[in-house]
Amino acid sequence: MKLDRLVGKHGRIGRTAARRVIVAGRVRVDGRVEVGISQEVDRFARVELDGECVREGGRRIHVMMHKPAGVVSATRDAEHVTVVDLIDDPDRDELHLVGRLDRSTTGLVLLTNDGNWSKRLMAPEKKVAKVYLVETRDVIPVGAVEEFARGFYFHTEDLTTAPAELELLGERRARLTLHEGRYHQVKRMFHRIGNRVVALHRERVGEIVLPAELAPGGWRYLTKEEVEA
Repeated sequence: MKLDRLVGKHGRIGRTAARRVIVAGRVRVDGRVEVGISQEVDRFARVELDGECVREGGRRIHVMMHKPAGVVSATRDAEHVTVVDLIDDPDRDELHLVGRLDRSTTGLVLLTNDGNWSKRLMAPEKKVAKVYLVETRDVIPVGAVEEFARGFYFHTEDLTTAPAELELLGERRARLTLHEGRYHQVKRMFHRIGNRVVALHRERVGEIVLPAELAPGGWRYLTKEEVEA
């Protein structure tokens, strides 16, 4: 909502008067004087006029969870337990997922009620890294490293996947870093080299790392540093 509209409506002084008091430097947004009458103000910002609260800022929520297998990456599901069901927060119904995991996949899931934050994190042009631990049915050939780096053509979408970093950790274990997120992408990429994923675990999104001490089903709020990263 634009600042003049918010001050005029919630301050009950009208939009014309709101513009005058804003230009006069009498309005603060999150403690700072704001003189831009058309400044967009999100629902989390506290707005004051002459030191009196016009609107209390909403509560930003940023959560990480260690998703167990069998739990659905959704806010609601009629048949299965969802990640939101596991969160004990009075405002959990406001949360949405920042990227999903398959029901069988485990690991780091992020949830928030801050749409601007989640858009920045998931924007394709940002190329935010998603890091997975992969276990496969068959031995992963050494040549797979180069194939993943070249990318795979998916005819159903008529696209070639972005270069991915495959680090071999064992005969049937690898760490895979993607900079995009497509439907069943990891499983489809391994299928292209004639292999099958039997276990998949996400350990990192950007600079946010799933802590070793956070047990499956556990969750916590992100720190300020994690949110800003």
